[in-house]
Amino acid sequence: MEQLEMKGFEPEITENFENGFNIRTVLAILFIGFIMLPASIYFFLITGGGLGGAAQWVTVILLLEIAKRSFVQLKRQELYIIYIIAGSVIGLEHLAALLIWRQYLVQSPPAQFFGLTENMPNWVVPPAGSEALMKRTFLHKDWIKPIILVISTSLLYRINMFSMGYFLFRITNDIERLPFPMAPVASEGATALAESSSRKETWRWRVFSISAMIGIIFGAFYVVIPAVTGLLMAHPLQLFPIPWVDFTTQLETVLPSGLFGFATDLGVILTGFVLPFPVVVGTFIGSFFCKTFGNPLLKKVGIIKNWQPGMTAVPANVVTTMDFWINVTIGTGIVVGIIGIWRVIRAFSSFKGKTRQQVIIPSDRGDYPISFALGIWFLSTILYLIITKILIPNFPVWIFILFGIILTPFLSYTSARMFGITGVATGIAFPMLREATFILSGYKGVEIWYAPIPYFNHGHTAQAFKQLELTRTRFTSWYKGEFTAFGITLIATFLFWQIIWRMNPIPSSTYPYVQKIWPMNATFEALWATSTLPTGEKWMIKAIKAKYILSSTFISFIIYGLFSILKIPLGTFYGIVGGITTLPHYAFPMFIGALFGRFYMAKKIGPNWRRYTPIILAGYSCGMGLVGMISIAIALIAKTIFQIIY
Repeated sequence: MEQLEMKGFEPEITENFENGFNIRTVLAILFIGFIMLPASIYFFLITGGGLGGAAQWVTVILLLEIAKRSFVQLKRQELYIIYIIAGSVIGLEHLAALLIWRQYLVQSPPAQFFGLTENMPNWVVPPAGSEALMKRTFLHKDWIKPIILVISTSLLYRINMFSMGYFLFRITNDIERLPFPMAPVASEGATALAESSSRKETWRWRVFSISAMIGIIFGAFYVVIPAVTGLLMAHPLQLFPIPWVDFTTQLETVLPSGLFGFATDLGVILTGFVLPFPVVVGTFIGSFFCKTFGNPLLKKVGIIKNWQPGMTAVPANVVTTMDFWINVTIGTGIVVGIIGIWRVIRAFSSFKGKTRQQVIIPSDRGDYPISFALGIWFLSTILYLIITKILIPNFPVWIFILFGIILTPFLSYTSARMFGITGVATGIAFPMLREATFILSGYKGVEIWYAPIPYFNHGHTAQAFKQLELTRTRFTSWYKGEFTAFGITLIATFLFWQIIWRMNPIPSSTYPYVQKIWPMNATFEALWATSTLPTGEKWMIKAIKAKYILSSTFISFIIYGLFSILKIPLGTFYGIVGGITTLPHYAFPMFIGALFGRFYMAKKIGPNWRRYTPIILAGYSCGMGLVGMISIAIALIAKTIFQIIY
């Protein structure tokens, strides 16, 4: 433990902190917001994936190439800020995506069947039948309240995150002197990217380029053909069924209610390269033993009652989850939460008396008083509580305070401390606490499910500040970049979601992934939201059975104990827990990728294989992203021409 404690210290680093935010960063944000963002949106609607890390890689590489041809060398600080802001910009697409989802939800058959449609408040989404939904436009007065609420709470969240994250960083890093063992690994990524700026081609670039070409070639068949044929045909031509090939109905005579299939996106297999092997194995075991083979056994003993022959994967997953697996999800979540509490207690005990004296804070790091950070967090939380109270005046305010003032800092601190000690988020989680609180509060109405309650875990932000420190980047660079990105992306995300929505309804056959997945998601959300209606059918309450929860909790503890005794990697246990909610359609190809990577590629390439895998996935995602940009460009031009002609 002492070695672990020393690993994260860098007292020998004496470089000055430098600013990483400048005009180059702004240009990078504009590029991502108006070039990469529409591709990411389109890519998600068709395949269910997103650009994610690809946007970060493409942006950094593009700017590096431009810089080399301009005889300019980019600083490590600039690259790191561009890198983290690129991920943030792509993540901000959820602002309008959330509203697009809700416009479908309020009009969906599940919402109408369970009574959610007529009870949805107008500050969440315009009512079903509104002209805003019929014409598929954000430029309507019915959208004013939902848009203002989404934007204001998103901005408030960033203020809340930065202030609490900085407070946690100062406590865990400067006072407790925790090592943050994974922070150096992440910060070295920015240093590695800077290699290209010195006009030297590295192995990273070669691996990335080859993987990008694979993504482009595969994407031409997987994305471009459906996108182009969707402009000319009522049902787009799909050479590969999107998002998966489903064998559930074909196997129902042998495995009634058993789910089976495989995702057709090559990226799922490549994900198996990157994830830790024990986690992938556990996910495969959990998914297949529960969804494929467990369901028929449960059907035979009479626990699964609502499955009907002919059900495909999506409806079969809904009914089997409601009959049994939702209880197992809660039970295993309780075990994970208790394990998290135990690990935190052990961590506190291990580090007791090992904290060092407080170091001198560098004057150019971008610090401000801890008390001021805590004050900003408290004020932003109060604003959250005020907004929530205005929206739902009859809900007990002490519950809002419990979530915002007590649970959020508690969860955030334990998570930050585990990041500081172990490098990963192994803190505390309270499964279904939010849902249970709403149901047991006695409140009658669906509004509470959509209220912006300040229930967060900001522990990861402490490690992000540590990475800034290791790259010698001023903290103020991150603030400037994040809020600049927020303003630019706010315009871009609504603009492009509006354009894509006007092209075709979302979901529709043009967007095969959401057409297949969103009805299932709408069913679960409608079931939860209507569980608090006075006249609603208590589907979720009926589905939750204490005996199943307790038995799955007990069995999970037994499995965890056996894994600990037998020295089986605990990543396998956590993979099994995650596999319970993972469709075999994704677990199977991911497992194939993990086997291929571990037993063939690793032996063929050698020890460097693990260094290649994240770059392979990022390069592939980049290639698919570029294809996505081409697809949306063709679609936008074609739709414009069609509208002009007709």
